[in-house]
Amino acid sequence: MGLDAVNDKQGDAVDCISKQIKDSCLRLLMRREHSQKELLTKLTAKGFNKDAILPVIIELANQGWQSDSRYAESYIRHRIQKGFGAVAIQYELKQNGVTSVNVDEVMYTFADSWLELLEQVYHKKYDQNTRLNRSEWAKRCRFLIQRGFPSTLMTALCQHLNIQLF
Repeated sequence: MGLDAVNDKQGDAVDCISKQIKDSCLRLLMRREHSQKELLTKLTAKGFNKDAILPVIIELANQGWQSDSRYAESYIRHRIQKGFGAVAIQYELKQNGVTSVNVDEVMYTFADSWLELLEQVYHKKYDQNTRLNRSEWAKRCRFLIQRGFPSTLMTALCQHLNIQLF
């Protein structure tokens, strides 16, 4: 067997693996949008080599099958509907490998303002009582901060809802 025959067999094996990786990626992308980092993590867990995965993911991104911006839009929309704020969403996107998306810009296509969303989350969890002691208000603020809303919005919410602290 000559050197050319060995190279042809290795090339066929690489093509076969690339096709398997591409098929796996497309199956994942048919279900929902994925970031490039998510695809890499899932395919590595399936046993594929990272060096073989990266070119396939880049090729799919160039062809428009995978898009981090589409993923971010979908993710932001989903998290806003679940009542999460900008800080939490930005952190989660960063964890999923997406750093180039402006959350505020995308948010305005789904909700009018963060204060409006904060008010909805607040009213879903708490009653309409406008007279609160400071410890109860602090407890409520901690909940909202854990949901990813910046602390600066808490003052605005307090004024907007005319909450009186005693």
